[in-house]
Amino acid sequence: MPMLKNLIWFVFAFFAIGVGLYPYLYLVVDMSQGLLGSKTEALLSNSIWNFFFYTHILLGGVTLLSGWSQFIKKLRNNRINLHRHLGKIYVVAVLLSGIAGLYISFFATGGLVSQLGFGALAVLWLGTTFMAYISIRNKKIILHQQWMIRSYALAFAAVTLRLWLPSLTGFLNMEFVDAYRIIAWMCWVPNLIFAEFLVRQISGKRKLSPI
Repeated sequence: MPMLKNLIWFVFAFFAIGVGLYPYLYLVVDMSQGLLGSKTEALLSNSIWNFFFYTHILLGGVTLLSGWSQFIKKLRNNRINLHRHLGKIYVVAVLLSGIAGLYISFFATGGLVSQLGFGALAVLWLGTTFMAYISIRNKKIILHQQWMIRSYALAFAAVTLRLWLPSLTGFLNMEFVDAYRIIAWMCWVPNLIFAEFLVRQISGKRKLSPI
């Protein structure tokens, strides 16, 4: 079991770091054949949309990079100042990336279904992070941890989106737009369900622990 646990943790960290760095390729590599290829020329030439798009993906990368290590118990216990600084970076990055994500959700490929999916993701991401911040300000550590699990599960939608999309378009041979409508919800709903399961499991273990 320890080996399996370590493997799961390695995969989790690998994808968090890898996908966290991925948006910065947009600054050095021509990415017009990817997601941007589904956008209209008018939208791609819109400076406001571009500002919010790059704010969303670049700071979204920051949330993945700053958030994964926060789940390391030794770091939280032994490097409390580092934990706090990373937490502040995460919260600010979510605030800016989430607002930007909400804006660009109105222009999501796939129409209303995609717009609602990504819009809901942005609102819930901002909401769970806000609750995590308020909880720690009120020194409610367990509640803070629970909300942070939910928040990072939603941040991890950036990872699961990149896993589900090639699966649907490649293995199932779906059209990109049809797949994207599904991904707008599939990239985060299962994550949030898993987070809720994890929160309840951890809470159950605490209740069963001897005083």
